[in-house]
Parts: sequence; C-alpha cells; structure tokens
Amino acid sequence: MADYDYDVLIIGAGPGGYVAAIRAAQLGLKTACVEGRETLGGTCLNVGCIPSKAMLHASEYFDAAANGSMAKMGVIVTPKLDLPAMHGQRQDAVKQLTGGIEFLFKKNKVDWIKGFAAFTSADTVEVAGKSYRARNIVIATGSSVTPLPGVTIDQKVVVDSTGALELPKVPKKMVVIGGGVIGLELGSVWRRLGSEVTVVEFLDQLLPGMDMDVRKEAAKIFKKQGMALKLGTKVTGVAVKGGKATLTLEPAAGGASETLEADCVLVSIGRRPNTEGLALDKAGLETNARGQIEVDHDLRTTIPGIWAIGDVVPGPMLAHKAEDEGIAVAENIAGQTGIINHAVIPSVVYTWPEIAGVGLTEEQAKERGEIKVGKFPMLANSRAKTNHEPDGFVKVIADAKTDRVLGTWIIASVAGTMIAQVAQAMEFGATSEDIAYTCHAHPTHNEAIKEAAMAVTGKPIHI
Repeated sequence: MADYDYDVLIIGAGPGGYVAAIRAAQLGLKTACVEGRETLGGTCLNVGCIPSKAMLHASEYFDAAANGSMAKMGVIVTPKLDLPAMHGQRQDAVKQLTGGIEFLFKKNKVDWIKGFAAFTSADTVEVAGKSYRARNIVIATGSSVTPLPGVTIDQKVVVDSTGALELPKVPKKMVVIGGGVIGLELGSVWRRLGSEVTVVEFLDQLLPGMDMDVRKEAAKIFKKQGMALKLGTKVTGVAVKGGKATLTLEPAAGGASETLEADCVLVSIGRRPNTEGLALDKAGLETNARGQIEVDHDLRTTIPGIWAIGDVVPGPMLAHKAEDEGIAVAENIAGQTGIINHAVIPSVVYTWPEIAGVGLTEEQAKERGEIKVGKFPMLANSRAKTNHEPDGFVKVIADAKTDRVLGTWIIASVAGTMIAQVAQAMEFGATSEDIAYTCHAHPTHNEAIKEAAMAVTGKPIHI
C-alpha cells in the first residue's frame, strides 16, 4: 500500500477548515487544505460575516448623520452617499483578511490544494485530476443559500446574501424574504442607505430560535426604524419584468393573496449543508434527513479516519462554532482531547441595536424545570443613556434551585461584545449571584448584565 501524502487533509478553507488546518500543522501533523475559491476564508470572510459587517458599520455612520442622531449630540452634518467607496472599504477588509490566512498557511506550512475535492475511497480524494491520500480527512465544506422553490436568483433583481452585498445602487423598494439574522442585517444596511424595506416572514415572529421577549422587542425596534414587517406571511411567487419584481403573498394560515412591488428582492430563508460533488458514497458516508453529516462528540463520522465540522454537521451554522470544532478536531486527531461545549455557543445579530444570546431561551428553560428571570432595561444604564442608546434590555435566566445561569439574552448597541462575559461565566458554571457580585466598571454597558443578574433575586439597584 502506498504511503499517505498527508496526516490530515481538510476539505474547505472556511472558519472551521482553515482553523483546523493551522491547528493540525501546529501539532506537528503534515497538513493540506483543499479550497476551490480563489481566496481562503470560505463564505464567512469572502461573502458573509466580514463584508456584511463592513457594510453594516459604514451604513450606521451614514444613518446616524442622516437621521439626526448626530445632530442631537451637536454634530451637524449633511451626509452624501458614495456607494462605490463604501463597497471599496468592504472589499479591502475582505482582501486583507483572506490574505492574512494565506500568510498563516505559509507560516505554518499548510499546503493549499486549489480545486474541489471528491472522495474516491475512504482515505483518498481527487482534486483537479490528481489523487491525494490522507490518514485523516476532515470535511469542512460549510453551507450555501437555501433556494426558494420556483424563485430564480439572477443577482440583479432577485438576489441572495452575496448579491445583496454587491448592489450597484440603493434600491427604492426592497423586499426581504425571511426574517432571520442575514435578512435583517442586510435589510438594515439598505434601509439605512435610503431603501424602503419590507421583511416578509412565514412565522409569526422574527428571528426563529431566539428568546420570545427578544423576538417581540426586536420587531418593535425595527418598525420604529422604518422597516415594514409582514409576519405570518408566505411568498407564493416572484415575477420579474422590466427590472422590477412583483411578489405574490398570502397569509401563512390561509386567506386572500396580495401583491407587492419591489426593485430588489433578497431571498434569505436559511442555509443548507454543502455535500454535493463530494461523492460521499465512495467513502461509505451518508447524510441525514437535513443533508448533514452526523458525527459523535469527538467529531468522528461513521467511517474511521473521516471527520466533519462546521455547517455540514448538526448544530447552529455559526463561524465561531465551526472554529471551535476546527481546533477540537485537530487536537482529537493528534491524540489530545479536543474540547467544545455546544451548550455555550453565543449567537449575535449585528443590526442596530445588536441582539445576542447564549444558552437556553426562557421557553426552553421552563420546559426543563423551575426558573428565575431577571431583566434590566438599557434605558436605565448610564452609558447607554449618555450614548443616546435607550433601546433594549438584558435578560438573565437562572435555575430556581441552584441559581446556575441557564441563558442570557441581550438587545443593546454592543450586545455582541457583552455576551462574551456571560458565555465565559456559563463555561465556569456561574450562578446569577456570581455575576451580581462581580464588580463591573462604571459607566459601561456591561453594568446592565450585573443589574439583570441582581434582578434574578429581586435586588436590582437602578430600577
């Protein structure tokens, strides 16, 4: 039998794959990473998390100038939109970060095999007509946009999340199909830049999977910002003619249909695992009913020597979840103990204000037993007050008997940064009292976490 070409071969160079490759190489394993894109970093760095945050950040500045919130603080400006320049800074951020990964591959002696991999056996893949054999193969192929049956994405009038980042001009009217994270973030970008945005969501509330208090409050905030919401509504058709789209909508519960005109339609109804073209059958692998590859706690598949991580396996489709799994899988392959706690994975929506959560929702926690809940409004937080950021709250959910924190949900301008404190506390098994009696710097947004924790036992100071 021929020798192995690599100790570890990783398919996919997204946040899971490239991290796994670097960690494996650090551990002394001969490592290669297969990637078909011209640049490393996967969806996240190229057309996802990173470019969307660049547009969100830039559009926040424009909105603050245009809506009068800067004027309230004594800064009088009349903004002028230079959309090509805004796109330029987005592209520059992507270029720098993807180039940074290429540098790290070279530094750590990771071979980048360019092309798309397909299994020819359980330990061999073919890329661009050449075979590579590895002791361990890690599938880290990520996910792609879920299509809406009967709706064609042309990336001009009907776009997906990638097309929505590249629009050459601000659409007069934009309809977002799907009230999840991606739709709300990209819808927020174009609303701030002047588009009339309508979000159509099949469920009766936005942000599926999040705490119900957060979902309801988020809807109020987005409406106040000028975003139209059509909840409990199904899109039954999208017709494009003359650069315009006509959508046919009907109530999810049934009833009379209506039409809606738009210059741009963003289809954002979720993502699905990328397994097509991998020839998993030749490796002896199957996918589950959701198209995912099942793995055990150590991220092993049912076939010895084949592992899988990130969006292609069960769990939330989040870059940081994939990264943690990337480190864990490399350490497991190297004979160490890779650790990942799937119960403490924060999620963030980068709208204004930001929305973040970690652990259980109140609804999930109640199903498991008796709980105590503490809430604190950002309106009563001194830093939020001075920054003119009154919207939102912090909600801490604790076990009624042990006081252990089960989940925390935040709406605040910097919720995505704040949630890290709670995630770390939960990782150490903290009680609400542990957080309440930890001294927090004043004045900071994080004091709202302390006050919400104090509210769990009925002793907040500032409300």
